[in-house]
Order: sequence, then structure tokens, then C-alpha cells
Amino acid sequence: MYADCVLIILIAVFTALLGEGLTYVLVYRSEQYKKLKSEMERKSKKLERRKENANDSDRIQKKKIEREEDRLKATNRELSMFKMKSMLAIGFAFTALLSTFSSIFEGRVVAKLPFTPIYFLQGLSHRNLTGDDLTDCSFIFLYILCTMTVRQNLQKALGFAPSRAMNRQQGSGMFGTPGSQFNYLR
Repeated sequence: MYADCVLIILIAVFTALLGEGLTYVLVYRSEQYKKLKSEMERKSKKLERRKENANDSDRIQKKKIEREEDRLKATNRELSMFKMKSMLAIGFAFTALLSTFSSIFEGRVVAKLPFTPIYFLQGLSHRNLTGDDLTDCSFIFLYILCTMTVRQNLQKALGFAPSRAMNRQQGSGMFGTPGSQFNYLR
């Protein structure tokens, strides 16, 4: 079981490196991406400065801030569309890799969890395993956990993770509250 865990961690590291390598070749080294990223950074900083200097009662300032926000959103949309094309191709390749690895480990308990997963994760953590012990862990669950951890840290180490200023402007995802995307207290 320990050998399977180590192998899955190595597979996760390998696929994360492969994914970042492909992303670098297809996205990060292109001139269009570099231009859009620097434009996002510049607009994010400009918007931050305007917000710091703005008065709450000045309508003209508010309209300028809204215009800057709209420009920033448009640039962000362009950047996302540019990245999406290559990410789609990489996604198809990794789906094939995942199904191959999943068939290799099918029906094998690769780890023993120290807890019973919450209800909606039990199907994933106990996928294709026989028995009723919900602390048994399948390949897919361990692989997803390892990949999420490794990929995030790898992006930070290689300098491909978005900057803090861009993260503030892009919002806090689907769980964010309206208006929280410009919260500076994160």
C-alpha cells in the first residue's frame, strides 16, 4: 500500500510538471500572453491607486473607477479566452492519462484514510473499491488531492501563479459575496 501511495505521488508530480511544461510552451511564453498579463497588472495597480484616492461622495471618481473596472474585466476576459484554448487541449490529454492510470489501480486500496470522508466525497474516495470500509482510499481520490497540492505549489515556485493584485481584481470565485472581489483585507 505504501508503494502505491509513493507511486501515485510521483505520478501527480510528473503530471503536474508535464502540465506546467505544456502550459509554458502553449501559453506563458507567447507574446500575446505576456502583453495581456502586463496590461492586467498595470490596470490592476491603476485601479487600486484610484480606489485609495477616491472620496465616497465624488460621483465623477466613482464613474472613473467603474470604467477602470470594466476595462480590467475586459482584459481579464481576453486573457482567460487566450488561456482556455490551450487548457482545453491539455485537459483532453490529461483525461486520457487519468483513465489509463485509473485502470491500472482499479479495485486496489491505495491508502487508508484516518477519517471517514463526508457524504458527498465518499463516492470519490471509495470509487471502484469493494467492501464497506469508507476509510479505504481509491486511486482517484489520492491523485486529485496530490495533484491539487503539487500543482499550486509548482505554479508558485515557477512564478506562473497570478499576482496578488490580479487575484484581488479577479474576485474570490463562486463562493465570494458580491462586492468582495475588491476587498483588500484578505
